[in-house]
Amino acid sequence: MKTPKNNIPYITLPSFLRRVLKAYALKSLIRAQGCELNRIGRSRNWQLKATFEQLEQTVYLIEQSEEVSWQWVAVHISKQRKNLGLDMLLAIAQKKPGITISELMQRTDCTIAEARKVIDILEFGDNTL
Repeated sequence: MKTPKNNIPYITLPSFLRRVLKAYALKSLIRAQGCELNRIGRSRNWQLKATFEQLEQTVYLIEQSEEVSWQWVAVHISKQRKNLGLDMLLAIAQKKPGITISELMQRTDCTIAEARKVIDILEFGDNTL
């Protein structure tokens, strides 16, 4: 998962249309969650821009669907979601005051060191740790 300057992370979906059946239905499901799904130039690769919550909801809905060809998208998003930057972890933790280290780790699959750093930044306001 890469995060450009506007802090909205994006995930590259290689050969998106070639890997899924009922691509229009999947694209509408993804866009219904508020995610942006765009083709990268003239290539066969696509780019998914979404917040963490939108990614969680999208993965949940794809997993609940009965379309087998969509499952690789859910797995790919889940793998990329594990590479959240410190900025995204801070944003997630700030939305839920009182979040614990274990709760943050469970929700984002971050390491204990990353979770502790985020909690310390929130509690003490010092990001030079």
